[in-house]
Amino acid sequence: MSQSPNPAAPQQVASLLALATQFLGAGRPADAITPLHDAALLQPSNPIILHDLGLACLEVGRIPDAVAALQRAVASNPSYADAYFRLGIALEKLGNLGGAIAAYDRATKLLPSLTEAWFRAGALVYTLGNRDGAVNCFRRAAAAGGKTSFGRLGKARALLAEDRNQEAEQVLRETLVADPRNAMAYELLGDLLSEFGRFEEARACFERAITIAPLLAGSYYDLVRCRPVTGDDDGLLQQMQAALATPGLETGQRQRLHLAIGKAAEDLGDYALGMQHFDAADEVRRGSGAFDSAAFSIEIDRLIARRTPEWIARASELGSSDATPVLIIGMPRSGTTLVEQIVSMHPEVGAGGELHFWNQRGAEWHRSGAVGNQTPFVLSEFLAKAAADYLGVLRAIAPTSARVTDKMPFNFLWAGLIHLTFPRAIIIHCRRAAVDTALSIHQTHFHPSLAFPTGGVELVAYFRSYQRLIDHWRSVLPAERFIEVDYEELTRAAEPVIRRIIAACGLTWHDACLRPEWNPRAVNTPSKWQARQPIYRTSVARWRRYEPWLGPLRALVEDGSQPEAGIARS
Repeated sequence: MSQSPNPAAPQQVASLLALATQFLGAGRPADAITPLHDAALLQPSNPIILHDLGLACLEVGRIPDAVAALQRAVASNPSYADAYFRLGIALEKLGNLGGAIAAYDRATKLLPSLTEAWFRAGALVYTLGNRDGAVNCFRRAAAAGGKTSFGRLGKARALLAEDRNQEAEQVLRETLVADPRNAMAYELLGDLLSEFGRFEEARACFERAITIAPLLAGSYYDLVRCRPVTGDDDGLLQQMQAALATPGLETGQRQRLHLAIGKAAEDLGDYALGMQHFDAADEVRRGSGAFDSAAFSIEIDRLIARRTPEWIARASELGSSDATPVLIIGMPRSGTTLVEQIVSMHPEVGAGGELHFWNQRGAEWHRSGAVGNQTPFVLSEFLAKAAADYLGVLRAIAPTSARVTDKMPFNFLWAGLIHLTFPRAIIIHCRRAAVDTALSIHQTHFHPSLAFPTGGVELVAYFRSYQRLIDHWRSVLPAERFIEVDYEELTRAAEPVIRRIIAACGLTWHDACLRPEWNPRAVNTPSKWQARQPIYRTSVARWRRYEPWLGPLRALVEDGSQPEAGIARS
């Protein structure tokens, strides 16, 4: 702990700092906050005191106070790399990913050897869909950190981002040999193994991560999704419930832990307990910020008003003739993963997973205020660049495939723009009974960077806005380009539905498409275990198990928001 040269009350400040140092040395950051706060009042421009105050607040979970102190620290000393780094961590915990990335960027510019800052920035940039930027950050972490924990983890994450999974597994295992108590390495290895269906190995990794670092209790969420929880999992449910009392458990970990307990309770048939914890998880999420349903509805109205039949009709004259993209859209948890598994079993199809391209490009276009009377030159210029950039992304994934899938569910927002850019592309809209979809969303963890509700009246309102937009796309897009797959029909009579999907994609029939559970690719969604099972119907009408506890979601039963049978308009 350093003392400022500021002459204001030097003896009093020195006494306060000595007391804070004593508390910090004893592992009592909460007790150090008051003397540090008092010292900062006496020397309000002392960046070191402000940094230490922010760090103490960060360690005890007083995140807004940490942000305020650290922002004052960097304002007092714009060259204070460590303060920028801690500010990035605090902003990340608040869910301000853009602010966190900016803080990490500033920290690494000031001190390029800050390995963990490079690593954390890479993780956030990857979450926001910038794979190349993430790989660059991870490689900088690896270069700066060498054989340190974050150096090795940076190398592993760069390989994972590039789909060099075998090499990544080797690096993670080497990391664990060198550092057997590296909980993050166990967590990353567990994620990798589960993506490839190696579920028992993955479970062991998650268990080890939690044992080493109880603050990673959110890893129970991934553990219980490796397979159904049974009565043979002795004490697992009670163990997770006890973990809720872990001192210092972060908000995100607590949310995932509630979801894990809910899932385990469902597997064991205790639906009342399950819904209690699903609701608790949603309450935790709401604490990080409310979703503005009214504003979202207004934006949907704007999309509908601007994407007129006349605007869509310009596709043939302005769009690319390339038929490579297969867009799989719909609400999350509506069957998009299953449909991608089916289509990508075809030998001429590459699987792109959930690509962020259109969420970024479409939002940019929407914010620009572009409307139907935009000049042809401006519109064609935008579309040509979007087409070239998107094809570059798809070709990097599957250079020789005739078709490449993109199963980002939220592309339902941009179906009109996508069709205008690629009038020959196929858009597959996945539908599922509204209340089953909403219930599944309520039970699933979504990254806090997604502006998306997971329960309550907000989710009901979101669903209705989504339906209104889909009704519009159904009316203005060509029937042969916009097809709809009903989850209930697909799971009831799979082969005829799958044959129609493959035909709509312009592909010859291949029997492998009937066995999506054999797909060898990585599955990086919450449906990892389900994706490895033969097509099943046990998720149809799941809401009936929860009928007494549906709360606001009951409105989706009562308003008859159920899909029609079959594939419409294909």
